[in-house]
Amino acid sequence: MNAPADTPWLSVIVPVHDGARFLDATLASAAAQADAGMEFLCYDSGDDGGAARAIGARYADRLDIRWLATPEIKPWTAKTNLGVRQARAAHIVMLHQDDLWLPGHGRALRASVDAMDGAVLSIGPSRMVGAQGQDVGPWRLPFAPGRHDGRTLAARLIVQNTIAIPSPLIARAAFLAVGGMDEALWYTADWDLYLKLALAGDVWVRSAATTAFRLHAGSLTMTGSRDLVDFRGQHDAVLGRYLPACAGGDAGVAARARASAAANVALAGAARGDLRAVGGAAWRVLALGPWGGARFLRETRLVDRVSARLRLRLRLRRGGKI
Repeated sequence: MNAPADTPWLSVIVPVHDGARFLDATLASAAAQADAGMEFLCYDSGDDGGAARAIGARYADRLDIRWLATPEIKPWTAKTNLGVRQARAAHIVMLHQDDLWLPGHGRALRASVDAMDGAVLSIGPSRMVGAQGQDVGPWRLPFAPGRHDGRTLAARLIVQNTIAIPSPLIARAAFLAVGGMDEALWYTADWDLYLKLALAGDVWVRSAATTAFRLHAGSLTMTGSRDLVDFRGQHDAVLGRYLPACAGGDAGVAARARASAAANVALAGAARGDLRAVGGAAWRVLALGPWGGARFLRETRLVDRVSARLRLRLRLRRGGKI
């Protein structure tokens, strides 16, 4: 490994909180793809007796890594905002303590920087993996590879956030210009950010899935949705802010976006045995009609998201681990 470059071309923001369970695999995956022009900024708010920091120290010879103890900053959104402010590179990515970089990701990021040419955001499809790292399916994007007008892309992105956290490469100046993460949104802050960015400039879409999003019982996706009223409020906040600009008066876009939010709430409730919202969500989807329903399935990637979770449940029932 070469010595770290004086000025990195990429800053990787890693929010950490009691992350020892998966962090070793996460950093190992990054080390396999990283080059000397990447800096890794780790913000640790956990009370784990230094376990996560010790893991990070093991990668100091392979990664340009800076470990910052931030016990006073718990939310991942606040740590991300701090990381972007302190980043030295012109482009940033987010890498959560349980996600992975797959082979080819370092090259894909470097190529994106060269191809973006003023675009504010580069995104790619991802994979979903279980707690043991087992692949359980694709998380595809409803966008063709290449350059997109951000406002056109936002008309689909408002229906459902289909972008996995480890995927986006973001121009740092654009992140700061749109105000970064809204720290009041504990669940939909990333969706809020991507919509702000898309409405501000062009988006470059990569073709290959070179990141993995981990599904496990302790993830925010699983634990955060236990309060369904608050969970619904997180979706409503984003729709209230961006639906008029993204839909542009298109009633079909608005209907699909509201049906998607209802489906997300219903699925979150069903996952914990609460089926009260399922009927209403199903009715919203059926009311879209055949054409609208087909577009709904494409734009939400609902089949990808549900089938991956079903595969994990089947493995658990067969005595495996998730």
